[in-house]
Amino acid sequence: MTPDFRFTLHATDGTARTGAITNPRGTIRTPAFMPVGTAGTVKAMYAGQVRELGADIVLGNTYHLMLRPGAERVAVLGGLHTMMQWPHPILTDSGGFQVMSLSKLRKLDETGVTFQSHIDGRRYALTPERSLEIQDLLGSDIQMQLDECVRLPCSEAESERAMRLSLRWAERSRLAFGNVPGRAVFGIVQGGEVPAQRVASAQALAAMAFHGLAIGGLAVGEPQDVMLRMIETVEPHLPHAKPRYLMGVGTPDDILESVRRGVDMFDCVMPTRAGRHGQVFTRFGRLNMRNAKHADDTRPIDAASSCPAARDYSRAYLHHLVKSGEILGMMLLTWVNLSYYQDLMAGIRAAIAERRFTDFAAATKEDWGRRG
Repeated sequence: MTPDFRFTLHATDGTARTGAITNPRGTIRTPAFMPVGTAGTVKAMYAGQVRELGADIVLGNTYHLMLRPGAERVAVLGGLHTMMQWPHPILTDSGGFQVMSLSKLRKLDETGVTFQSHIDGRRYALTPERSLEIQDLLGSDIQMQLDECVRLPCSEAESERAMRLSLRWAERSRLAFGNVPGRAVFGIVQGGEVPAQRVASAQALAAMAFHGLAIGGLAVGEPQDVMLRMIETVEPHLPHAKPRYLMGVGTPDDILESVRRGVDMFDCVMPTRAGRHGQVFTRFGRLNMRNAKHADDTRPIDAASSCPAARDYSRAYLHHLVKSGEILGMMLLTWVNLSYYQDLMAGIRAAIAERRFTDFAAATKEDWGRRG
């Protein structure tokens, strides 16, 4: 008998938590970092590589996949898992953030949002119900409600209007999802940077029988201290027995500090995007492989790394690939970054289980300052 969606908390260390989400496609160890496979691929990586690095789940994007190749086409072709050759869990976001950040001529009302594609100008309509229908056609295991994401900073009146609309859309999303064995739907906490709005949103969503709750609207350029303050504000109001997902975050430091405050799940394009632009994350901190100081450096990025890209290639060679615009350079640096992120998450989980997270976080930050 296949397991239904279930979250089990294994250990806590202060507010930091470690546990596991199980569903028919596998187990997601938390805290978890989900590599972003926006259009059905984690850029510059094979699916098998992503799995070998330790990823239990990847993220797909409703907005991009509805534009091309189209959700109905994905369904005919066997679903996103089959297309990607990724038989493990997939989370899809609702498309709300991309409608705000990418689309043209956006018009929003109580029903939903209409917009023009940033690709070809074609008009689309997205409602809470249609977003869930698309996610169902994609075949994702964890689906997200449609919400309205506003740019920060914004007025309190604007953030409250969007938060209240998102709550009404949440009710419709939960109803549209129904009860699908083995799958889950998450609500999204909004409210800008206004604590009272964040609390109101979290409390209302907690009463709606979602399988988990996400904290949205915090990967839009606000300072880290604002993001952390909002997490601290909502954490006491999030159901203890359900997973918490901080959307679109972030840097390794963002992850450490958010785990400290009780977050279980993360996604971000940062490790893949940085790799394509010559940046790597390592236990010595962030390195810019475009920098001329690497041109004659025969050392690897990290001789002790388990990742062949970090261990077996010289910094000089990687610098050459980046400066030459070679695709292999993008592939290797993306590999380094995703390896580091998954190693970081494994270290976090072990530290929480052994109740030494504070020491682990301090030692990790100290290592970042060594600049190997």
